[in-house]
Amino acid sequence: MAVTSDEKLENFFKAVGDPTRLKILSLLRKKEMCVSDVCNHFDMAQPTISHHLSILKNVGVVKARKEGKSVYYRLNPCCIDDCCGGFMKRFDCC
Repeated sequence: MAVTSDEKLENFFKAVGDPTRLKILSLLRKKEMCVSDVCNHFDMAQPTISHHLSILKNVGVVKARKEGKSVYYRLNPCCIDDCCGGFMKRFDCC
């Protein structure tokens, strides 16, 4: 079943509405990072950070690439632009 634009917006805002995930996005804004690099900025276990990154990846806010045993994450500005732009258009803000 296809995801509606309303569901896409809802999932996007749920994902980015979490303080930990916002901090992760802020880190990834600067550069691509692997999970262990991201973990260095938090007092959390690696599985918890991986869970947050998985949520961000599932909604398309971040992209991942595998290099050996490491997975590197980076922002997906197209997703952010689409969702934020779609939100603004919905309320005739632009």
